[in-house]
Amino acid sequence: MKTKIALITGATSGIGRSTAHEFAKHNIKLVLCGRRQDRLDIIKKALEKDTDVHTLNFDVRDKKATIEAINSLPEEFSEIDILINNAGNAHGLDPIETGDTEDWDAMMDINVKGLLYVSNMIIPKMTARKSGHIINIGSSAGKEVYPKGNVYCASKHAVLAITEGMRIDLNPYGIKVGAVNPGLVETEFSKVRFKGDPIANSVYKGFQALQPQDIAEIIYFVISRPYHVNIADLLVFPTAQANSTIVKKD
Repeated sequence: MKTKIALITGATSGIGRSTAHEFAKHNIKLVLCGRRQDRLDIIKKALEKDTDVHTLNFDVRDKKATIEAINSLPEEFSEIDILINNAGNAHGLDPIETGDTEDWDAMMDINVKGLLYVSNMIIPKMTARKSGHIINIGSSAGKEVYPKGNVYCASKHAVLAITEGMRIDLNPYGIKVGAVNPGLVETEFSKVRFKGDPIANSVYKGFQALQPQDIAEIIYFVISRPYHVNIADLLVFPTAQANSTIVKKD
């Protein structure tokens, strides 16, 4: 049986990095994408004992860099079987009337347009082969809008709409498409969102948040189902979380 090749965006930290480790355990060949070459090098070194790894250093919001990076893949890594669109971010928690347009641009450019740019480069080979599996990492913020979530929630609602559109358009080719939507996961996410404010350290205090490994194991479960099974849309909360605004803390 052919060894599967997975391309993971945002592979230098959090869910992306944990997914790379999880996939390596199962001998899936990896194309790891990220903006920090030093981190890509560390992950590659750690995983090369288990599987073949190739790294691509680029920012998904840069269309030209995305095209060049994916076009540069050596032949043995060029036929992507599994695409994990994980790169994403949240900037700021401002109400809409005082929102920073640069924050808005960053969220829409990475969460929505970046996902599209990468997918646009990978999908044609999947349709040519009539096989492939795409998982877009959404968020519980794509299921409901919460106070001061405005543009971030909009970007994640867009991810779910794009996922549904992909699933419809790629259905004739037998390509699986689904979304995994985590609630509170303990990653660097809050440090970015709060722009280094110490309040970020309190986000995950008083309850047991999801860990990146929890989501990575779920992603592997999704991609390891039999061909006739497609997990189309999955919402995952820590037990302490009821929705975007209700979290049971000690």
